Amino acid sequence: MTRQAPFYKTKTLAQMSEAEWESLCDGCGQCCTVSLIDDDDPDGEVLRTCIGCELLDLQTVRCTDYASRHERVPSCVKLTPGNVRDLSWMPQTCAYRLIAEGKPLFDWHPLISGRAMSVVEAGVSVKGTLVSERDVDEEDFEDYVRG
Repeated sequence: MTRQAPFYKTKTLAQMSEAEWESLCDGCGQCCTVSLIDDDDPDGEVLRTCIGCELLDLQTVRCTDYASRHERVPSCVKLTPGNVRDLSWMPQTCAYRLIAEGKPLFDWHPLISGRAMSVVEAGVSVKGTLVSERDVDEEDFEDYVRG
């Protein structure tokens, strides 16, 4: 009996169902951190901070209002098959980015490992490393850039 290849190996992002699309998220929380663009850098270098979005639950590393996140946080970017390749700030480990670039998922991804905690165990998750955006004055964001 032949096993069918997993959907993420046979479908493009645009071909995926909503459930398949959502399951690509490994829950690392990296894209839910405040990133700054270096205006002095001609390439627009992305500076990552250790500040989590105001809607990010720092314990679960999940959005507390996923359904309304774009309305409540206007800077929250909705990922689509059409924009994933253009979002240079997306983590190199992001499944959406990897699939768009034709690369395989990492072994720690929950779709492969079968365990959500494998992301934390692999050191990819931001769980336990952030402060909330609600607790930092915007003028101090640069003080929280990761080295």
